[in-house]
Amino acid sequence: MGLFKSLSVISFFTLVSRILGLVREMVVAAKFGASASTDALFVAFRIPNLLRRLFAEGAFAQAFVPILSEYREREGDERAKLLIGHVASLLSVLLLVISILGVLCAPYLVYVIATGFNDAGDQAELTTNLIRFTFPYLLFISLTSLFASVLNTWGRFAVPAFTPALLNISFIGSAIYLTPFFDPPIMALGLAILMGGAAQLLFQIPFLLRLKLWPKFHWNPTDSGVIQILKRMAPAVVGVSAAQISLVINTNIASRMQTGSVSWLTYADRLMELPVGLLGVAMATVILPALSVSVANSKKDEYQTTLDWGLTLMLVISIPSVLGLVALSEPILMTLFMRDQFSFADVSMTQVAFWGYGVGLVPIVMIKLLAPVFYANKDTKTPVQIAIKAVIFTQLLNIIFWFLLPDQVKHAGLALAISGGAWLNAVMLISGLRRRGLFLISNNWILVCRDCSVAAGVMTLIVSYVSLNIEWLQFDSWGRAGLLLGLILLGLLVYILSLKAFGRRLTELLDVKRPN
Repeated sequence: MGLFKSLSVISFFTLVSRILGLVREMVVAAKFGASASTDALFVAFRIPNLLRRLFAEGAFAQAFVPILSEYREREGDERAKLLIGHVASLLSVLLLVISILGVLCAPYLVYVIATGFNDAGDQAELTTNLIRFTFPYLLFISLTSLFASVLNTWGRFAVPAFTPALLNISFIGSAIYLTPFFDPPIMALGLAILMGGAAQLLFQIPFLLRLKLWPKFHWNPTDSGVIQILKRMAPAVVGVSAAQISLVINTNIASRMQTGSVSWLTYADRLMELPVGLLGVAMATVILPALSVSVANSKKDEYQTTLDWGLTLMLVISIPSVLGLVALSEPILMTLFMRDQFSFADVSMTQVAFWGYGVGLVPIVMIKLLAPVFYANKDTKTPVQIAIKAVIFTQLLNIIFWFLLPDQVKHAGLALAISGGAWLNAVMLISGLRRRGLFLISNNWILVCRDCSVAAGVMTLIVSYVSLNIEWLQFDSWGRAGLLLGLILLGLLVYILSLKAFGRRLTELLDVKRPN
C-alpha cells in the first residue's frame, strides 16, 4: 500500500474516532458540564494516560517499531514474530504489576497529581475511586498499542486506526445508559474507560490471529532484540518522563485554580486533538515504518522523498487548520458543547484555553513528524535532550503567565506555556536534523510555506468577518451546525482559490512527489 493511500486510510478512521470523541465530550459536557466531578474524572484518566505515553505511544513504540521493521527486513517474519512474543510477555508482566500498584496507591496518586483536591475531601475521595476504575486501562491500552505497532509494520493500518473509536463508544453508551445506576453518576464513566480499554484489545485479536501474529508467551528478557529495544528506549524514557512530569505539574497547578479549570483545559485539548490526530499522529504512524525500512536498506533517495512529502503535506493542511479553528473557536464550542449543564460562560473559558493551545498546533504536528525521523535513524538521544529543554522552558513560561494573567484566565496560561514549549521543541528538532544532514530545506518548501500562510491568512480574514456578523446565540444547535458547516466550506473554497492565485493547485500540493 502506498504511503499516500495508507495515510488516507488512517486519516479516515482517525476522523471517525475523533468525531466519536467529540460526540463523547458533547455528551459528558451536557450531563456534567465543567464541574468538580468532571475535574476528578479527567485527573483520574490522566494518570494512566501519562503512563500510556511511556509504555505505548511514547518511548517504547519509538524504540520497538524501527527494530521490529529491521528484524523483519533482514531476518524474516518468523524471527520478527518471536521478538513480538518476547516483548509482549515482558510488557504484560510489567504492566500487570504497575496496574496493581496503581490501584493500591490511588490515594497517594491523587496527592501527587492534584494537590488542590486535598482541600476538598469529597473531590479527593471521588478521584481516588475513579483511579481504581481507570488504572487497569493502562494494561489494556498499552498492549493494544503494542499490537497496533505490529499491524502497522505488516502494513495493516485500518484496524489500529479504528480501534480508538471503541473507547469513545464505551464512553457515550455509559454516559447515556449507565449513569442512573451509579452514585455519584460520574463513576459510570470510570467503568467506561475500563471497558473501552478491554474492548480495544479484544477487537485486534482476530486480525492478529488471521495474520498469525498473535504472540505466544515467551519469557526471554535477555533476547538480543529485547535488549536493543530497552537500550534505545532508555534515553527516550527520560525525555518522555520529563514531558509527563511537566503535564503532572500543569495538572497540579490547574487543580489549585477555580473549579472547572481542569475540565476547560481538557475540552479545549480534545478539540485541538482533531487536527493533530488526523494529520500528525496518522502521518507519524505511516512514516516511521517507511523511514525505518529506507534507512535499513540504505535508500537515501527514498528516505528524502518520503520526508519531503510528509513535510509539505503537513504545511498544506496544518496552517489553514489552526487559523480556521482559532477564528471559529467560539461558534465551534457553542455548537459542540453549549447545552444542558455546559453554559456560555464555560464556552468562553474553554475558548481562551483553546486559543492558548491553538498557538502551538502547527509545531505539535511538526513534532509528531520530525521526532520519528531521529528514531528511524536510531537516534533516541537527540529528541530526548530537546524534549527536556522544552519542558524546562514550558515551566518557566508557566511561572511568567501565572503572574501576568488575571485570575479568571490563568488556566489559559497553562495551555499557552505548552504551545511555547512546542515551538521551541520543533525549532530545535529542525536544527538538529539539518546539522546531521537529515533534513534539507529546499527553496520550494519555503515557497510552499509562504503561499500556504498567505492563502490561509486570506481565508481567516474572510471567515472571521462573516462569523462576527452572525448572531450565533439566536440559533439552536442544529442551526449553528448548519451555519458552521457553510463557513467551513466557504473557508476551504477561499483557501483553494487563494492558492490558485499563486499558481498552485491543492491537489498537486497534496500529491507532491508522493512515495508509492
